[in-house]
Amino acid sequence: MGYKFEVEDVGPQQVLSIRTRTSLEEMPLKLGKSFEAIIAYLGSLGKQPSEAPFVAYYNMDMSDLDIEIGFPVSESLEGSGDIESNVISGGKKAFCMYKGSYSNLESVYEEMSTWMSENNHKPTGIVYEFYYNSPTEVPESELLTKIVFPLE
Repeated sequence: MGYKFEVEDVGPQQVLSIRTRTSLEEMPLKLGKSFEAIIAYLGSLGKQPSEAPFVAYYNMDMSDLDIEIGFPVSESLEGSGDIESNVISGGKKAFCMYKGSYSNLESVYEEMSTWMSENNHKPTGIVYEFYYNSPTEVPESELLTKIVFPLE
């Protein structure tokens, strides 16, 4: 489909996040509750996220996804309860800014995997999706998602 794939070298990023397991069907509810909890906690600290929310995928088992849900923050902050202070490691990362429905993300992943293989980029096995808007704000065709593969 002609997606644009690039590689960037980035520094580590502080985050507040919740690591959990869920099915694909239950994921929207889990994401909503987790994002709300982290935003409420940040508000209690008088802080704001420094970038768009993300989900890190540690596996692709759609019936038992191992995911981390969170927000980048500008400084290291203490966690609270299920909310943990973590770091997205720095280094080389392949990425693609995708515009469109979440239902078409699979084709982006397929093309990106082929591109990485053809260009000798080896992913670590973790994938991040950063969400720059939401289906409650814009039509599906206008959704902006940055897909990021950390590289070995």
